[in-house]
Amino acid sequence: MSATNLNIRTDKDVKEQAEQIFAELGLNMTTAVNLFLRTAIRKHGIPFDLFLDVPNETTIAAIEEGKRLLNDPDSPKYSNMKDLKAALDS
Repeated sequence: MSATNLNIRTDKDVKEQAEQIFAELGLNMTTAVNLFLRTAIRKHGIPFDLFLDVPNETTIAAIEEGKRLLNDPDSPKYSNMKDLKAALDS
């Protein structure tokens, strides 16, 4: 099989962090990129899930309730776990 060059641009910090992880795995950047490409070919797509991290309705409601409670001066507030536990146990 003949080799070819692949030139990509990425943030310097991303490259350095990735190289460090790959080195810990015993890989260099070329091997890691080839691993990704071969896995994409084998799976006929991106070899990991791609999704938007969108909260469901229950999570959205919990976030909104938390914001409301945080801004409610009558809502109880606890500065340590001991007081919170005591309130939950009562």
